[in-house]
Amino acid sequence: MSYSLGGNADRTQRSESLAESAYWQLREDIIRGVRYAGERLRIGKLKGIYGMGPTPLREALQRLSSEQFVEVHENRGFTVAPMDLADFGDLNFARTEIEKIALRRSMRIGDGNWEARVVAASYVMAKADARLAEVDGPRHDNDWEKANASFHSAMVSACDSRWLLMTRGRLQDMCERYRRASLHTTRGHRSTAQEHKQISEAVLARDVEHACSLTTAHFTVTLNILLEEQSGVGPIFSPERVGV
Repeated sequence: MSYSLGGNADRTQRSESLAESAYWQLREDIIRGVRYAGERLRIGKLKGIYGMGPTPLREALQRLSSEQFVEVHENRGFTVAPMDLADFGDLNFARTEIEKIALRRSMRIGDGNWEARVVAASYVMAKADARLAEVDGPRHDNDWEKANASFHSAMVSACDSRWLLMTRGRLQDMCERYRRASLHTTRGHRSTAQEHKQISEAVLARDVEHACSLTTAHFTVTLNILLEEQSGVGPIFSPERVGV
């Protein structure tokens, strides 16, 4: 006769697995804008959307609130964190500074395998940029987002600081909410293909200062487009004015 050794341990594991699944699904939907800024996240509604009970959903929302993707309101539940351009200016500054530190380290110690990753990611990025350029009006493409994340990750992938890369990854995810908004707007114009090509060439040439300068400008364009969309005027911030 065989006996199950599961019991409460099995139920706890299933609950943790559901909470983890809820966390990643909600997190992705917030970053992608499926769950829009300021949206009230009612548990009853989320149960129907994500097909799971209230406990894992609440655990996921609490976790997301600690990462500032969700806000908790006393007696009112949860809402998606707002997208504030002043806050994005600070966020973009922090992300850029961390990116440059990781990039400098990566370019200093990167080997042939790292260069191969940069070349491969640049090729995929160029294809995705070409597809995006063919779209008229607001542009949005999940495949482009994946290529973009992989491109920038490849640039810094030789960096040997785990904590630096973990911090960078979190800032990149938070910035993605705003970047998606900048691609979706009808205002502003940018050649992402040219920007990525120039960054890749500078990185492969081990031109550290030029690569960092191009990366700073690249990240600042997103902020400028959103500022232009909000104000109806030209870009307000330059890389120097945002402190990078």
